[in-house]
Amino acid sequence: MSAVGKLRDTWELTGGRVLAWSLLGRLPAAMCPIGTLLLVGQNSHSVWQGAAVAGALALGQAGGGPLVGRLADRRGQRPVGLVAAAVNALAILALVAASQSGAPLGWQLVPAVLVGLSVPLVGPLSRSRWLWLARGRPLEQRASALWLDGLVDEISFTSGPAVVGVLATLAGPGAGMLLAAALVGVCGTLFALHPSAPPGSDAGGRTPVRVGPLMSLPYGLLLAGMALLGLVFGSLQVGITATTTQLGHPGAAGLLYALVGLTSSCAGVAMAALPARWDLPGRLRAGTGLLFAASVLAPLVGGSLGGLAVAAGCLGLAVAPQMITMFGLVERTVPGGRLGEAMAGLVSSITLAQAAGTAASGWLVDGYGPHAPFALTCGAAATALLLAVCTATGERYRRPSHSPAVDRVAA
Repeated sequence: MSAVGKLRDTWELTGGRVLAWSLLGRLPAAMCPIGTLLLVGQNSHSVWQGAAVAGALALGQAGGGPLVGRLADRRGQRPVGLVAAAVNALAILALVAASQSGAPLGWQLVPAVLVGLSVPLVGPLSRSRWLWLARGRPLEQRASALWLDGLVDEISFTSGPAVVGVLATLAGPGAGMLLAAALVGVCGTLFALHPSAPPGSDAGGRTPVRVGPLMSLPYGLLLAGMALLGLVFGSLQVGITATTTQLGHPGAAGLLYALVGLTSSCAGVAMAALPARWDLPGRLRAGTGLLFAASVLAPLVGGSLGGLAVAAGCLGLAVAPQMITMFGLVERTVPGGRLGEAMAGLVSSITLAQAAGTAASGWLVDGYGPHAPFALTCGAAATALLLAVCTATGERYRRPSHSPAVDRVAA
């Protein structure tokens, strides 16, 4: 089925408005980590303080994500989403106010943690929402919804940092965070209020999905794969920022982030043309191989803006196949009643690892120069490739009996 056909299927399932709220509502989760780093770092004139506050936000998000996902699975997406969106918007505004006023570091750490804890998880919850809406529908419609949502999630994850970088260049370090607060307050609320929100397993009536243990070896391997992808993102962002600064074009970093998002989006759309016989584990192995091959380009050709643009564009082409495929494999590894929590766990894994990659790359830049973070990019991609080759098999990710087939999730 073509990309247009998949979009038509998903439009019929969800409607256009909720797709728009889903896209815009999940952007703040991708904007806030780098937005916090830029905001606090520039206001305090201390890279260390910016990294500390951004790290506190990442820790809060890593811990709060699965909790919000579990509450939404049990209590329903509407009440949990409404509370989380309101708290998150207010916490972002409090962080901006604390940073702009020059408050002590401790008073900036508190709202940063709260920002992370209260992320409304529009991305993970939308995916579990589409699966709930598609229950009893043909496999093709279910697969179309998963493909489109994976593409939207990947677009938001790669374009969020680009938006923040461009706004910081044009309007100051706080502009991106203020936009994030507005988006989560308005679009996160509209997403939660939409009639498509599932009620949750404890909301009364017959539960449409089974609840059971979350952790398993295949799911743990997906968490590890997402963490390695987070290391790639974190090290790539710092490497791009440090290199463009050395070359005398610091504003080009935001444009290069945007290039990563653009090529990644194109790759996600192109996945609609892949044959259905190419199963998800095979796609994971191929996508990880492409990620490693692209990561090697960064240290080889990243000595100029042109070379850096080539490396960034090629890495973007590898991102969408990775993220869409790993999110598609989640349904095979966890009970249906815990999909929201499971997908939130993947987001927490990539977020925490990205923060760790950013921190480690900052140390590498100080000690070894602006190109040093690309060594971490290559190492993380190589480890991800080894993990995928050794573990991503059809036997390990065999479809469980409680979950319908999703072989064509990205076909």
